[in-house]
Amino acid sequence: MTIPSRRLLLAGMAAAAGSGLAGCVAPGGDRSAARAPANGLAATPGSTPFDYPSIYAEVKGEKFPVPAVEYATLNRAFLRQEVAYDGREKPGTIVVDPKARFLYLVGDGGRARRYGVGVGKEGFGWSGVADVRSKQEWPDWYPPKEMIKRRPDIKPQLSKLQSGLGMKGGPNNPVGARALYLWQGNKDTLFRIHGTVEPETIGTSVSSGCIRMINQDAIDLYGRVPLGTKVVVLA
Repeated sequence: MTIPSRRLLLAGMAAAAGSGLAGCVAPGGDRSAARAPANGLAATPGSTPFDYPSIYAEVKGEKFPVPAVEYATLNRAFLRQEVAYDGREKPGTIVVDPKARFLYLVGDGGRARRYGVGVGKEGFGWSGVADVRSKQEWPDWYPPKEMIKRRPDIKPQLSKLQSGLGMKGGPNNPVGARALYLWQGNKDTLFRIHGTVEPETIGTSVSSGCIRMINQDAIDLYGRVPLGTKVVVLA
């Protein structure tokens, strides 16, 4: 994967609300159909799939149920796999390519662990270099007032929480089982990488959201990256 030039951009983001996931995703909504990746990495010689029946099985030992994923119904290009990597980022770096719907965890020896993602309009609203400043298991979700006004159907699912009107983390929370919060210096970018209860949206462009992953993939990534991990979001 060759990293194209990147630029810093912060535009059109809603204000954050508390320590939960602020306005990153709304359940349901329109989405475009999954498509084959434009950069052809799915067909890269030497790409290695994982044991999908095992890694996408029901996750045991979690605070809330994480059901098995019907991975055979998804576009195989967006399932977890190991691919060749020829970019300039060092091992341990996360590289997010919103346009191609891929997230890479750069490894050693010219390899990377690649995950398929779903992208909402917020996922295209920011690009640049940040770091993982916070990690949360089963995060709360705080949609901004603008989203509630635009999507009044979500209001019955919200309640008054410590940091405002939102939805407590759990099996029905649209932000899923894990979340990574990206910062630049002392500024919250409002860009999140999080799980989803809608695995069928992976590889698609959804109506709202940052970067969503299959819950099993979000849990896997969460366990592999420490606080302070460098994240490169491509323009």
